[in-house]
Amino acid sequence: MLIGIDASRATTNAPTGTENYARELIRALIALDRKNHYRLYTRERAPQDFFASPRELRIANYELRNISFPRLWTHVRLSFEMLMRAPDLLWVPAHVLPLLHPRRSFVTIHDLGQAHFPQAHPPLQRAYHNWSVWWSTRAASHIFGDSESTRDDLVRFFRVPAGKISVVYPAYDAPLYQPIRDAAIIERVKAKYRIGSDYVLTVGTIHPRKNYARLIDAFARLITQHATRITLVIVGKRGWLYDSIFARVKQLNLQSLISILDYVPASDLPALMSGARVFAFPSLYEGFGLPILEAQACGTPVVCAMTSSLPEAAGDAALFCDPLDVDAIAGALQRALRDDALRAKLIARGFDNIKRFSWEVSARQILRAFGDAR
Repeated sequence: MLIGIDASRATTNAPTGTENYARELIRALIALDRKNHYRLYTRERAPQDFFASPRELRIANYELRNISFPRLWTHVRLSFEMLMRAPDLLWVPAHVLPLLHPRRSFVTIHDLGQAHFPQAHPPLQRAYHNWSVWWSTRAASHIFGDSESTRDDLVRFFRVPAGKISVVYPAYDAPLYQPIRDAAIIERVKAKYRIGSDYVLTVGTIHPRKNYARLIDAFARLITQHATRITLVIVGKRGWLYDSIFARVKQLNLQSLISILDYVPASDLPALMSGARVFAFPSLYEGFGLPILEAQACGTPVVCAMTSSLPEAAGDAALFCDPLDVDAIAGALQRALRDDALRAKLIARGFDNIKRFSWEVSARQILRAFGDAR
């Protein structure tokens, strides 16, 4: 069977969650499946060994199909490709199905944050997200959701039959995300980003749904009420509606204690996570919450919201809090910083929790769904 995959997001230069998901699952499928052949559609040229090591290329069963186009790449250029040279099956892991597509078409829906928090998205973006989910869920023969939470949202908000959805959990880059024991490596990365000694770390695109405004307020209360000598480090490229987040730091006069770093390459994140006292993830809504696994894999205690899919991702290895309650966030951070017994328990449970997730396991679930498609 010829399986086509939209790999346009997988080859971006500054990947975040959905792009990493696409890249890692494509790599896992290619490594696992020797029966089918894969055609990977890219918008920008990628090296032949991007999805397989040079050693694996000798037996790799895939081809790269670069189809550059300036605008409307999915609905115009990829649609045209489907019309002229359609594969037996198409999977879109990180965007929306093209208007023209094979009868057997699969799509991954990562989250429906715009349905829960419409005010956290610009109107045009919100409208496009709603349309793309509506279109993809109607056009696809089957849907993958990142979590049970996403599956339930698809049923609730878009009336998708539950039987049309398979929950396939993302995983994390296990070779990369490991505890960094060498203090010199951690200090070198901290110096690179001008980070002080003790810090709370959070990672994610800067926009309202990540709840950074309340995290900043909680941090302010933490250092005021408990005289804690610590800094807050926010890692993430600017998304949308972020001006109020930067303004809040200035209003509280916390510029010297809060660092907003923009995008940081994945190669530096294990050291940043390993060096952090606590990893905070108080997001209002997530389709999964991959940074939680990455922090747990680095041996860092996690404080996160008790909402959406986050309990699914974190398991019993996080200190949960109400993301709408600033005092609750501050209190959870304080406990995770000060309670050594709790810290040790969260770290140990974190190492156990991440064993539940594997790109190979996820790829096998996707392959099984491909095989069941008729």
